[in-house]
Amino acid sequence: MAKRITNREDDYSQWYLDVIKEAKLADHSPVRGCMVIRPNGFSLWENMKGVLDNMFKSTGHENAYFPLFIPKSFLSKEAQHVEGFA
Repeated sequence: MAKRITNREDDYSQWYLDVIKEAKLADHSPVRGCMVIRPNGFSLWENMKGVLDNMFKSTGHENAYFPLFIPKSFLSKEAQHVEGFA
C-alpha cells in the first residue's frame, strides 16, 4: 500500500518528492545533491528527450553536451572572484 502523499496545495515541494518516490522514478544517491534515476524515470526521460530533440532539430537547433560536474580548480578560481559578495 502506498504511503500517504502530501497534498500538493499544502507543500508542493514535499508533494513532488513523495510522487517521485512512490512512482519509483528516482532515489537519493550517496553523492549529496544527486539522484539516481530508476528504470521508470529513465524511460520517461528518454521519451521526453526524443520529443524535445525532434522539436529542436525541426527549428534548426543543434544539441550540445556540457560537463555534469565542474572541476574543483574552476570553483577555486571563482571563490576568489565572489569573495565578499556573500
